[in-house]
Amino acid sequence: MEHLNLDDSIKLSKNILVISHLNPDGDTLGSMLAVRDLIYKQYKKKPEMMIISKIPKMYEFLEGLKDAKHVSQFDNSMVYDMVILVDIAALDRICDAEIFYNKAKIKVSIDHHKTNNYDANIRFVKPEASSTGEILYEIAQNHGWNFDEKIAEALYTAILTDTGGFRFDNTSALTLKIASKLVALGAKPQWIYKNCYELKSKNFVMFQAHCLNKAEFTENDKIAYTIAYKKDFEKFSHQDDLTEGLVEKLRAIDSTEVAFLLKEIDNKMFKVSMRSKNIDVAKVTSVFNGGGHKFAAGCVLKYSAEDCVKKLIAEIKKQDL
Repeated sequence: MEHLNLDDSIKLSKNILVISHLNPDGDTLGSMLAVRDLIYKQYKKKPEMMIISKIPKMYEFLEGLKDAKHVSQFDNSMVYDMVILVDIAALDRICDAEIFYNKAKIKVSIDHHKTNNYDANIRFVKPEASSTGEILYEIAQNHGWNFDEKIAEALYTAILTDTGGFRFDNTSALTLKIASKLVALGAKPQWIYKNCYELKSKNFVMFQAHCLNKAEFTENDKIAYTIAYKKDFEKFSHQDDLTEGLVEKLRAIDSTEVAFLLKEIDNKMFKVSMRSKNIDVAKVTSVFNGGGHKFAAGCVLKYSAEDCVKKLIAEIKKQDL
């Protein structure tokens, strides 16, 4: 695939689309919004923003996200001059939107997942970065693009959430330096943190308490897991973001080395979110065509819940638990 220059490519593109991933988190949403606003600020071109699933309520404070449209609202016959994927580890993370990426004249990938290996004309993929937001800040700096308060808020949100509030091992000196720069540009740490972590609904808290209460432990408590069935979501709420941060709570237990959550998507289909303290769980999920980071990865399994648990534990045990 031909490699192109980002600045020249944007100038030549009449219509641009930015796509975030399935079950969006703060990094993909903050980065999508920042890309939209950065391009508009520099080039006076306003990219469209596409979401694959509902935006979690906790990120609605980023007002620009109200302009994002669901993939079902787009005309499949449309061919964009440029399609930008933000925080997309693999193309299956954009589901039905893949048709727009495949038809795009110029394909761009901005991402920090080590498992990212799909083709793009322009690739900014840095697995060592804390987040896609961090990479995007550097891209903007290197191109001499101007920031405003809203862009700073979006990028700070991306970095804050993907580092777990600057607690995860992906938080580097550079990460903190960039966060500081964003604060100087107008991002308000207390306000953003409050929206992302402290404004939880009663249903959210009770749902997580329910899932934690039925958690299972094995291998001398080194592996912890819980299962969220459709009936659990129906009991408390239909919001997709009820599991946000749940698996991290299991990992936080002092005896836990690996934690995972099974989230029922359909009959005999579960989304797996896996976290660890030392083991490379991307290796575990890659066995099942998943991926992610060393200590945070995921995949989708098409088995019964019992078989999912057995297969995952068997692979985890191969990693010198």
